[in-house]
Amino acid sequence: MDVKEQLEVIRRGADEVLVEQELADKLNSGKPLRVKAGFDPTAPDLHIGHTVLINKLRQFQELGHQVIFLIGDFTGMIGDPTGKNATRPALTRDDVERNAATYQEQVFKILDKDQTEIAFNSTWMNKFTSADMVRLAASYTVARMLERDDFGKRYKAGQPIAIHEFLYPLVQGYDSVALKADVELGGTDQKFNLLVGRELQRHYGMSSQCILTMPLLEGLDGVNKMSKSLNNYVGITEPPGEIFGKLMSISDDLMWRYMELLSFEPLARIRGWKDEVAAGRNPRDIKVVFAQEIVARFHDKAAAEKALSDFEAQFRQGKLPEDIPDFEVAAGTEAPGLVQVLKQIGLTSSTSEAMRMIGQGGIRLDGEKIADKNLKLSKGKTVILQVGKRKFARVSVN
Repeated sequence: MDVKEQLEVIRRGADEVLVEQELADKLNSGKPLRVKAGFDPTAPDLHIGHTVLINKLRQFQELGHQVIFLIGDFTGMIGDPTGKNATRPALTRDDVERNAATYQEQVFKILDKDQTEIAFNSTWMNKFTSADMVRLAASYTVARMLERDDFGKRYKAGQPIAIHEFLYPLVQGYDSVALKADVELGGTDQKFNLLVGRELQRHYGMSSQCILTMPLLEGLDGVNKMSKSLNNYVGITEPPGEIFGKLMSISDDLMWRYMELLSFEPLARIRGWKDEVAAGRNPRDIKVVFAQEIVARFHDKAAAEKALSDFEAQFRQGKLPEDIPDFEVAAGTEAPGLVQVLKQIGLTSSTSEAMRMIGQGGIRLDGEKIADKNLKLSKGKTVILQVGKRKFARVSVN
């Protein structure tokens, strides 16, 4: 592709490109660019919100550039406080190593393994002496650090900021120096840290990296950032039917945003589908295509076909899924309460969520909606519990 065509691909879904003319100049050089994105291994697995950046790395890869998947095993032990109003607890070395191994396994469902450079920032940071760290800290001022939104708010509110938290943006910035990055990708919440990388490269006499910020993907609710704690996520290691069902549940408007950020379909084709929907085509048809694409990416094509057939059988014909998990619940002197059982077997994250779902008509017992929040399950009986459209369990009360 020529530079204009490359820029169109790079801009897809992006929030900001800083500085676009500099990026065009780098592309015009004809040399493959070194494109970096860093991920702190703070959790054992990824959800599709994390893959927004990985997808963009893949696009750079397909344009012929060298992508670097940086695992922040050193920065992960500092803890980036972005979006937090308090110091975040640091991870242990065991946590970091365990999570990093899982990340490597998962990202190659998207990236070409043979064309991907995996880097760990402990490689250079563990060699830093205390004098090296002092020199790095001397390259930035406290006043500049307080320009970062979350630091500034905490300072004005009189909330504590630990000294080591100021080191996080500096170490992330130094990663760009160590890797000689031409471009760095990050979420919109990482903009300050990415700019530190630009400045540190200049400080060390290097050409400054360009920055590409990507939006934070909304969760299934279409409102809040995708998060496991909010239970509005799609995990990339979840079963095919779970991924498919969750994606079919999103709103028609949210579908287009997900497709722009997560689909590998060309933008021209997506625009064509939008025109067809505006002319009367059922958006469900497009959602099926998208859901199958995502399932096939993280599983395979056969799994995507089965997920579709199971979904249609379950929701169009009213059939139960074939692989309902079985649970046994021990009864004490009294029969167990429904809300306690729902939490115990993991169909809801808490009893309060179970109460809320009952109030919304989202709980069924043997196919019947439950309205009684104090309902108890009968001893010696086996029942089918359903939460929402996709969660099922066969429960025996002993």
